[in-house]
Amino acid sequence: MKRTIALCAMGVSIVSTAHAFASSDQQAFSAASDAYFDQVYFPYGPTGGTLSGYHQYDTQLESFDKSKIEAEIAALHAMEKRIDAIPAVQLDQATRGDRELVLNNIRSQILELEVVRPWEKNPDTYSDAVSNGAFSLMERKFAPPDDRLRSLIAREKQMPALFQQARVNLQNPPKVYTEIALEQLPGIIDFFKKDVPAAFTEAKDPALNAEFAKTNTAVIAALTDYESWLKSDLLPRSHGDFRIGADTFRKKLEYDEMVDTPLDKLLEIGYADMHKNQAEFNRIAKELEPEKDYRTVLEELGKDHPAPDQLLQSFRDTFNSLIGFIRNHHIVTIPSDVRPILEETPPFMRATTFASMDTPGPFEQHATEAYFNVTLPDPAMTPDQVEDYMHAFNVGTVISTAVHEAYPGHYVQFLWVPKAPSRVRKLLGAASNAEGWAHYCEQMMLDEGYGQPGAGAKDARESKLLRLGQLQDALLRDARFIVGIKMHTQNMSFDDAVAFFEKEGYQSHETALVETKRGTSDPTYLYYTLGKLEIMKLRADLQKKQGAAFSLQSFHDAFLAQGFPPIKIVREAMLGDQSPTL
Repeated sequence: MKRTIALCAMGVSIVSTAHAFASSDQQAFSAASDAYFDQVYFPYGPTGGTLSGYHQYDTQLESFDKSKIEAEIAALHAMEKRIDAIPAVQLDQATRGDRELVLNNIRSQILELEVVRPWEKNPDTYSDAVSNGAFSLMERKFAPPDDRLRSLIAREKQMPALFQQARVNLQNPPKVYTEIALEQLPGIIDFFKKDVPAAFTEAKDPALNAEFAKTNTAVIAALTDYESWLKSDLLPRSHGDFRIGADTFRKKLEYDEMVDTPLDKLLEIGYADMHKNQAEFNRIAKELEPEKDYRTVLEELGKDHPAPDQLLQSFRDTFNSLIGFIRNHHIVTIPSDVRPILEETPPFMRATTFASMDTPGPFEQHATEAYFNVTLPDPAMTPDQVEDYMHAFNVGTVISTAVHEAYPGHYVQFLWVPKAPSRVRKLLGAASNAEGWAHYCEQMMLDEGYGQPGAGAKDARESKLLRLGQLQDALLRDARFIVGIKMHTQNMSFDDAVAFFEKEGYQSHETALVETKRGTSDPTYLYYTLGKLEIMKLRADLQKKQGAAFSLQSFHDAFLAQGFPPIKIVREAMLGDQSPTL
């Protein structure tokens, strides 16, 4: 009897000790992850702090001084060592996922600074930092105009130094990088001349306005000088290679998306999805126009687009039917009735994006507007170029893009962020989750019946056009998947990539150019199709496990409640195992 009691007491002691270790490790990780954000992540990326809602960073600006870059690298290595020393085994499932997220984010930052080295290779790094630094203080009225203008002045005083750092740091960049920077600079200069002053017309303090006039003039002069230097000095000696190579590509996928599938296997997956989508596009095109080649149907589909000056309203007009369908068919819970605001894409983002969603940071308390950005044709385009450009906004892709960016894509996922289980999940995530979710929604909504006559389409013909638009967008993402891998790890040239987007991705020449430019500096933009396929597999596996109890809305709600980490982490949370994501 006494022995039994002693054994029970020993058992309690063992459990208590294990619990103490677990509690200690949980606390150690919480402290370490907070230290990462507060001592490294935001201090070296203060614009990200502003965008996240941490306004103590509003007067600070990124620096690309070599000593600062070296200090950041050292801080990242020290933080990696600290967090890696916390054993995962004692952490609960959610915190284990957070630990992986933070470690991979640190390793990704180290890879970017030490190996990819955009500060040494990409001139747009500097003009983009300046633009974002200003725009993050303009877009949302999180503080009175005078306060935000005071912060902008503090940042503008630091901006000319960035272009001096660029002159020191930039070493033989790829020609396409310098060309993209030059393509965007006129819009950025115009942005500081017109948009930035216009955003602060309500500022009252005369002394503040006078100081702003000086700092803004200095920034415009610095940008103009930078543009001249790029043209006359850097462009002629821009002979570098934009390719990051197979080893770095694999590491980026592992750190950013937690995917370690071999590249040749990924290519097989990408080609298989592309061929499936091509076959379906061709089948529906043949149903619509039996006597015409699918290329002709594609060209006719492209011509069915709104006028450029009606494009923003065309997107706005989709919201009622999308929201109504989501609610009536129990697709996903929409946590708010507030809608995003449609606006033209900011100038510094126009060279490489057609549409985007700009949502407030997870810790923004005062200005919670979300903006749906759409890139209108450049006024410098010829009428033929405008027409070619507008093919990307045909009747089908307008719906597909609205689904992707807003309902139930990025915007709805953003509305779920407050439910994320931790600070880590609110701040860190994976493109394969965020972009995968938005891309998955494009197909899922049509599969569930949206776009049928009376539900987003006026008749059967329009219903087919919507499906063709969705498939054309899917083929665009398939082409990104393949081009990203082949441009950066094989021998695909820039021109070959443009041709691939046109021929295999079913895109216009203007779209193909924009997409290829983007791929030179966004090598792993396969994350759209990658994430979509991972989500579809997760859904199928959960449906198999739950059987008749499976609910689409419950699946979507549970998925979004996880934040936006790599799908590997979501799978473990929802399925309780570490089964393959693909």
